[in-house]
Amino acid sequence: MVYRVERKIGKETIIIETGNMAKQANGAVCVQYGGTMVLVTAVCSNELREGIDFFPLTVEYQEKTYAAGRIPGGFFKREGKPTEKEILTSRLIDRPIRPLFPKGFVNDVQVVAIVLSSDGQNDSDIPAIIGASCALAISDIPFTGPIGAVRLGLVNGEFVINPTFKELDESSLNLVSTGLKDRIIMLEAGANQISEEKMLEAIELSQEYIKVSIELQEELKKKCGKEKQKPELKLVSSELHEKVRKIAIDELKKINALPAKEQREDAFNILAKQIIEKLTQEDEDLSEFDIKNALYEVEKTEVRKFILEKKIRIDTRKYEDIRPISCEVGLLPRTHGSGLFTRGQTQSLSITTLGTSQDEQRMDTLEGEKFKSFMLHYNFPPFSVGETKPMRGPGRREIGHGALAERALKAVMPSNKEFPYTVRVVSEILESNGSSSMATVCASALSLMDAGVPIAKPVSGIAMGLIKEGNDSAILTDIAGLEDHYGDMDFKVTGTDSGVTALQMDLKIDGIDMNLIRRIVKQANPARAFILNKIVETINAPRKELSEYAPRITTLMIDKEKIGALIGPGGKVIKKIIQDTGATIEVDDEGKVSVASDNEDSAKRAIEIIKGITSEPEVGTIYEGTIKRLMNFGAFCEIFPGKEGLIHVSELSDKFVKNAEDAVKIGDKVRVKLIKIDEMGRLNLSIKQAMSS
Repeated sequence: MVYRVERKIGKETIIIETGNMAKQANGAVCVQYGGTMVLVTAVCSNELREGIDFFPLTVEYQEKTYAAGRIPGGFFKREGKPTEKEILTSRLIDRPIRPLFPKGFVNDVQVVAIVLSSDGQNDSDIPAIIGASCALAISDIPFTGPIGAVRLGLVNGEFVINPTFKELDESSLNLVSTGLKDRIIMLEAGANQISEEKMLEAIELSQEYIKVSIELQEELKKKCGKEKQKPELKLVSSELHEKVRKIAIDELKKINALPAKEQREDAFNILAKQIIEKLTQEDEDLSEFDIKNALYEVEKTEVRKFILEKKIRIDTRKYEDIRPISCEVGLLPRTHGSGLFTRGQTQSLSITTLGTSQDEQRMDTLEGEKFKSFMLHYNFPPFSVGETKPMRGPGRREIGHGALAERALKAVMPSNKEFPYTVRVVSEILESNGSSSMATVCASALSLMDAGVPIAKPVSGIAMGLIKEGNDSAILTDIAGLEDHYGDMDFKVTGTDSGVTALQMDLKIDGIDMNLIRRIVKQANPARAFILNKIVETINAPRKELSEYAPRITTLMIDKEKIGALIGPGGKVIKKIIQDTGATIEVDDEGKVSVASDNEDSAKRAIEIIKGITSEPEVGTIYEGTIKRLMNFGAFCEIFPGKEGLIHVSELSDKFVKNAEDAVKIGDKVRVKLIKIDEMGRLNLSIKQAMSS
């Protein structure tokens, strides 16, 4: 039987339907918004997975080109590895649903979202989040949702609910908000330096529309929801927990008092081995795995208790304290720009590279082909945390962190008209102990300014943490790795001295209310300002000159009718200019010509040739020309490529000249003045008059 519910949210109606497709999944729904439709399924394994201490949830979001009526490019003509958009959307679905499964639930759960139809106007990510929640809610999988999701834009000062792609291009805000009826679970936002108050207003407004989409899912759940499973949960027994606590508690207090992260980790590992050895000798039925989990729970409880009761942190900082910060620029001799940002034991080395439009990233998306001229890539090598691991391509975490930092800086990047370069920034994390993504934002701001990229303003970022037990809570500024690991929240906010450029919140608990969100944003503000001041002390504005190793790009406009002459048949003319000068030349349909070269002389030569081909000769103007042919009555001189004029023997010199070859030779470079253009368009030139001008 097919069940269907619908409700208008924003400009379109959201329709959720189940019972027609993918009926062997534990839960499956089709969610439609406008002409965009996503099929989302949820499947749970029947048996728990042994030997793991995490919830094995996987989320796969896939965009099929048939959804937009297109065939994939490439040799194989089928979709390949996940695109960046697919990876980021998978993360967007995963992050808000993960905290809503029971603790100790270790059965494999897989959520798959497939875009079946795309109207090229409405993004499929919000329907996919709602679909994932609904598929889980109506299934027998233990899930404490549903959750709602909405996107908010800000166009001409007015909030727009679930804006289209076109509206987002004009919007100064792109906020994705998910949560329960009375609290928020996840936030993801990019903004054009909007005020904190405006951002908070948007988050508060999002709660209304989250509630509507939850009510819609609850309506469907009443019609066809399955009874929830009562799975076996892998929890540490209270008996083992207490046994480990008694042995470990005094030693854990000493370990947590150690000043350095490495010392604490080494001491903890030694303690774990001692406890495992002791307890397994006493009871052969106890596993090493269970003892480790018990010790983890004891350590987590102790750390959280210490922070809440002592009102200080493990590293002795107060809640609002920031670790020592240092900033450096211009470290690398041959790169176009570099910046090193160090905050405590977290360090990012950021490198900026400038290229031409040929270096733009081409993206084949459901809404059509797009090009990116600003890219930020984040790398997290294992040595940054003192580990040895295989180094493969970037994982989902690396792509997510890079996307956040890119979004944080995009708001201050110059327009292509102002700065016609493709800009790639790479952040290499050299050390990590808390919020390497925010270190990336700061290091990248330094690097961009060092490279001479005219960003509107420098950007800084801070990561906030939370320890919450009942009504008691501690908001932590500049969280370290231990606080992130044992805490309840990772809240990141970036911006300039004028406003917010990006925001991201992830929780391990089932949501926080607006009052707490306001407190977090308020506490983050002076921290952002403090870090921004450290950046400005190092470099307060973009360098006025680019690196000598960066390409120089000069743009000029030519008459549209001259584009053909510049390109030539089969590109013959423009290819020859590139070959002769070594410069890169690009021409668009509007007559905009970009000349790029890391050699000033080659760019200058190319520009002169282009001007020669596309300019109209003017009487009275002096030109640099080359003698091409000699005749009895004079010499032919080329003033532009392919454009010659006659210098009569009487105009070759201020003295009497009988034969042209007495005054000039083929190949001579001469200064000539255009003295006449006859009725047939022929050019009459004069060396004599050029000498006297």
